[in-house]
Amino acid sequence: MTVTPGMKGEASLTVDQQHTASALGSGNVPTLGTPALIALMERAAANVARRGLEPGEETVGTMVNIRHLIPTPIGKRIRAEATVTAVEGRKICFDVRAFDAAGEVIGEGTHERVVVDREQFVWKAAMRGA
Repeated sequence: MTVTPGMKGEASLTVDQQHTASALGSGNVPTLGTPALIALMERAAANVARRGLEPGEETVGTMVNIRHLIPTPIGKRIRAEATVTAVEGRKICFDVRAFDAAGEVIGEGTHERVVVDREQFVWKAAMRGA
């Protein structure tokens, strides 16, 4: 793995019905739901990490600590940024922020991911159901 502090990545989406709090069960409002915001931030972090992984490696999220600051209506474009702040063995730590099209911060926080062997991880998960 060659992931280092300072590496950055992004992910974006246009908010639609499937991303709303109403659709995700996290509230009864037709605005961006916090679960969708978190998923976008995780995608930005995964995009950063993926650039430094060896074949067969993947990352999985292990911690999120997010503040959802501003509501975003359907039809608006949002963008998440993730910056690697630390690498501790297999654990990668990120600062994450999300912005609306006007550049206003709509969410921020921290996120951690762990590097795993993809095949072994999937196999262990399948064995848990046995």
